[in-house]
This record gives sequence, C-alpha cells and structure tokens, in this order.
Amino acid sequence: MALGHYLDGRVSAVIGTHTHIPTADERALPNGTLYITDVGMTGPLNGVIGVTKEIVLDRFINGFSIPNEVAPGPKQLNAVIMDFEKKTIQRIHIESETV
Repeated sequence: MALGHYLDGRVSAVIGTHTHIPTADERALPNGTLYITDVGMTGPLNGVIGVTKEIVLDRFINGFSIPNEVAPGPKQLNAVIMDFEKKTIQRIHIESETV
C-alpha cells in the first residue's frame, strides 16, 4: 500500500502478488494509479497455496514435515483486468477476477 501511495500519479498501476488469495482491494488511488495488493495465485483451487491440504494440515497440527505435493483437482487463474484509455494511458477501471 505504501508503494502504491508513493507512486500514485506517477505510474498507471501497481499490481502486487504473493501467490496467495486475492485481496479484493482493487481501486483507483486519489491521483489515478490503479492498485491491488495481491492478485492471487494460479494453480490448485482446493489446496493450501497450491499444496495438498492434508500435507499442510498434518504439518500444522502434528509438526510433521514431508515434501510438498501439488494439490489435485480443479485449478484457478486469478488476474486483474484494467481498462486504460488509448493513447493517453488514462486509468479508467480495475477489477479482480477468478476463473
């Protein structure tokens, strides 16, 4: 957020990611820079940051550590969609999307 405010009005967008859950705090800052803290991840939908949930839960509850495995099942793609006015790069709109 601090970087967004620092760059507000100097850049078109500040888009962060830490491969977790989208923050859903997308917005236009006061001087027009589009901002989102965390776009989210691309990968398994029903895991824990992409890892099979049973492995993570066992590590959390019992302290056992075994190698991570990619979680099976449906996948997700988190992204942001930004609209800019052609030629002027005028910031118009930002929204987050999970498909």
